[in-house]
Amino acid sequence: MLKRVLVANRGEIALRVIRSLKEIGVESVAVYAQADKESLHVKYADKALCIGKGNLRETYLNKGEIITAAKVAKADAIHPGYGFLSENAEFAKLVNAYGIVFIGPSPETISRMGDKIAAVKTALEADVPVIPGSHGAVESDQEVMRIASEIGYPLIIKAAAGGGGKGMRIVREEAELAENLHLARNEAQNFFGNDSVYVERFIEVGRHVEVQILADGYGNAVSVGERECSIQRRHQKLIEESPAPFLPQQVRQKMFDSAVRLAKQTDYIGAGTVEYIVDEQNRFYFIEMNTRIQVEHPVTELCSDIDLVRHQILVAGGAKLPFTQQEVLHEGHSIECRINAEDPDKGFIPSPGTITHLILPGGPGVRIDSHIYPGYTIPHLYDSLVAKIIVHAENRDVAIARMKRALHEFKVEGIETTIPLHLKILDNERFKQGKYNTDFISREKILAQ
Repeated sequence: MLKRVLVANRGEIALRVIRSLKEIGVESVAVYAQADKESLHVKYADKALCIGKGNLRETYLNKGEIITAAKVAKADAIHPGYGFLSENAEFAKLVNAYGIVFIGPSPETISRMGDKIAAVKTALEADVPVIPGSHGAVESDQEVMRIASEIGYPLIIKAAAGGGGKGMRIVREEAELAENLHLARNEAQNFFGNDSVYVERFIEVGRHVEVQILADGYGNAVSVGERECSIQRRHQKLIEESPAPFLPQQVRQKMFDSAVRLAKQTDYIGAGTVEYIVDEQNRFYFIEMNTRIQVEHPVTELCSDIDLVRHQILVAGGAKLPFTQQEVLHEGHSIECRINAEDPDKGFIPSPGTITHLILPGGPGVRIDSHIYPGYTIPHLYDSLVAKIIVHAENRDVAIARMKRALHEFKVEGIETTIPLHLKILDNERFKQGKYNTDFISREKILAQ
């Protein structure tokens, strides 16, 4: 059993972790940059240590500073939250080297699933469907030509060492292949120092569905439901819900089974998420595995009545999962809206500042995960997420109505927020029918209304 945990994060997720720690009787230690001195996670923790002025590299991304803080506080574990160092295998390895428990999977698992090609190979080993393609870096242009003829068009060329859309080219017909392959290789070399690329079928219209898993150190793993995450802007999720609308039950079950197989294949420990793309024929393919707690984890918690963070901490301390797959139940419908301090009408420019007035929504089936309060100044240095509104109801229609009611109740002055954007989405007929995919924002011209 862990006795004292340092939370290596900030904002709402740090506060969320601290709350679970308090409920299971474990002491919490917050770390904070000077710019976060007045944040709620600092006020609520049993102990708080300043780790620098504000620069991310000097504070929340500073491995040495965080481990030093853990040693000073005599913490026996570190919870990384999401983002920052949560999927950094080097950090997890360093934490373990200092005799501290890293609350998450092993450094080896993080490294394996963080490598795109290794992750796909692992998925294949676990009999998890993957997108047709090279399944690894291609050796020559001739090999690309051969694979293209096998999988057909459109296809996508991706940098093997890449991310963020760099070294990525969509090819719609054979005549475009040679030029785009050349451009992708050059861009990959310029950005990542490695011109290796891989090729796969491009699924132009799809839905982004992810499966939550929990696993312990005794070989037990369960799926805890799926989340529909297709409402996105530039690959950033805006709204998540569960269950995924119009996903056939037999497909859902196959996704659950494949996610559990992958968890066992990787000797996974803790909370994680397996992400899939689902095409128009409801065929699903592995995208990646997130080896951490997700921003949208409350959606699953409300449908399953399982505290994911609590069990993430307990299994890290050596506990077994207290339930089997058959005992994991899903009831009702849940929706989450991410509220950011941004102005959607001005290109989503950040809107830091002091909150002069605040009324948070409440009532039946409404949960707020947030670190803001009246008088709190949102720093300009960090991510603009200020709150997550999560609702739960007996069905999707009631959940949508409940979310709209909650958004209208949410009053905040002193900053701009994305609340008006969420209300536009919820009022959209295509969204209300559940007939949407990852092109929703652009196709429906939500931002132009």
